[in-house]
Amino acid sequence: MSTLEKTETLEATTVAANTQISGSQAVLEALIHEGVDTVFGYPGGAIMPIYDALYDYNDKLKHILVRHEQGGIHAAQGYARTSGRVGVAFATSGPGATNLVTGLADAMIDSNPVVCVTGQVFASLLGTDAFQETDVINITTPVTKWNYQVTDANEIPSVLAKAFYIARTGRPGPVLIDITKNAQLQLFDYEGYEKCNHIRSYRPAPIVRKEYVEEAARVINAAKKPFVLFGQGVILGKAEEEFQRFIEKSGFPAAATVMGLSALATDHPLHVGMLGMHGNYAPNVMTNECDVLIAIGMRFDDRVTGRLDKYAKQAKVIHLDIDPAEIDKNVKAAVPVWGDCKETLPMLTALLDKVDHSAWLQQFRELEKEEIKEVIQEELNPTTDIMTMGEVVRELNELTGGNAVIVTDVGQHQMVACRYAKYTQSKSSVTSGGLGTMGFGLPAAIGAWYGAPDRDVIAIIGDGGIQMTIQELGTIMQFGAKVKILILNNEFLGMVRQWQQLFHDKRYSFVNITSPDFVAVAKGYYIDGNKVSERQHLKSALKTMLEHDGSYLLEVMVGKENNVFPMVAQGTSVSEIRLK
Repeated sequence: MSTLEKTETLEATTVAANTQISGSQAVLEALIHEGVDTVFGYPGGAIMPIYDALYDYNDKLKHILVRHEQGGIHAAQGYARTSGRVGVAFATSGPGATNLVTGLADAMIDSNPVVCVTGQVFASLLGTDAFQETDVINITTPVTKWNYQVTDANEIPSVLAKAFYIARTGRPGPVLIDITKNAQLQLFDYEGYEKCNHIRSYRPAPIVRKEYVEEAARVINAAKKPFVLFGQGVILGKAEEEFQRFIEKSGFPAAATVMGLSALATDHPLHVGMLGMHGNYAPNVMTNECDVLIAIGMRFDDRVTGRLDKYAKQAKVIHLDIDPAEIDKNVKAAVPVWGDCKETLPMLTALLDKVDHSAWLQQFRELEKEEIKEVIQEELNPTTDIMTMGEVVRELNELTGGNAVIVTDVGQHQMVACRYAKYTQSKSSVTSGGLGTMGFGLPAAIGAWYGAPDRDVIAIIGDGGIQMTIQELGTIMQFGAKVKILILNNEFLGMVRQWQQLFHDKRYSFVNITSPDFVAVAKGYYIDGNKVSERQHLKSALKTMLEHDGSYLLEVMVGKENNVFPMVAQGTSVSEIRLK
């Protein structure tokens, strides 16, 4: 569809300017003008006028009724991650709004562009402890990029325009707009909708200082052992091609953060694995061996750095990031390059000399062989009768060809999936990285499917995390998201159990979790499923799951006390990573 056709279609389906409409209609008009097609939400008293208006917009906006507001915002996050657009969630006041807080915190730390619209009591009742009144603005201020309370309908178009602009620009993040019920009901003279592209006090796209790019190039060109770390900023900046050209010019070894996974195909010859506590052996060890460390779109999280006083002290650090707050926050940069990597990477690439770093890259491959021998071989091809999480992921890779979207919950299964899942295209890995939110996986997978309905979306979840948001099976039942749910059941809260084994003398304190019959639960929601306990049935069960037309739940029983290695123990250096 051409730009003209899109404009004509938009004009035909939206309210004309200089028309009197309600505040609720104005909310929905804003969504349409911002290109929103899907909203995840749950109605209630304080947001009822918006839902009443939504009745007349069913042909323009798809609304997915989740089973809990936390599910709504996680679904909006999943949608944002696979579509590259802003996810939208609706909730009512009081408990509806507070149920969004975990998702807002998750979206804030993982830079997910989400706009939440909450209903609020009448403005005249604010501050009176009215029924279902909470001070949602003060509650959510620490976990939103911006929030605002609307008490007059005249503000709604401009406030929502700002909300979408702030959510998606610069370093993306969640925005919450709280609208009192009187503003939703109020009629006002609608003057049309104008998208926001500038806010005086907000500078999302910094002016790139060429001298810093030139200095970065000089340092890199002099490097003998350069090492690239890449994060989600590459994906958010839509700079995957620019990044690939950058590393290929001189053959830089490159390792991903958990959030950066799928920005570069896992089989790319310069991809040397994943960083972090349960990342690969080579990139962790070589962080403290390189002479220049080039960080692109990542924030030096503690799970990546280990002990900061022993992190890359021998290296000159070059940090490319759009958020100035991240530069020098944890790791001091010798050369800070503030800007959008979509812009800064081509500038830097143009100044690079073409140098052969194949001998340096080979050092990574030698350490990789050691990890394969000590850890990977047995995890992916176990010699015992007990199935491992790794072999399940290996079989899945063979069946999907690395083309699926992999959504994970949080725990051992998450780290195993991040370590071993194969990716051939960007926006294929969806996980809760910074907050580590158990219960994220199922609702995020629902949203991910709506964001990429033409792709296979597989939710890999543990037996603990699935029980936190299992009610979202009802959302799948009602609206038909074709999500494949793969439960790796080790009958424990596995990651906590692993820490209790390694660091607390195996004093297992409340980590053995009893689960229901997950297949029977799924069938209660009219979702087909199966359970596998023996290796001989694994591949055929996975194949059935993937080929099933619709959602499907497969439970796989894996080793109860298997651990995820390698591991950088808390309080140790990345060079002290243990293989066993």
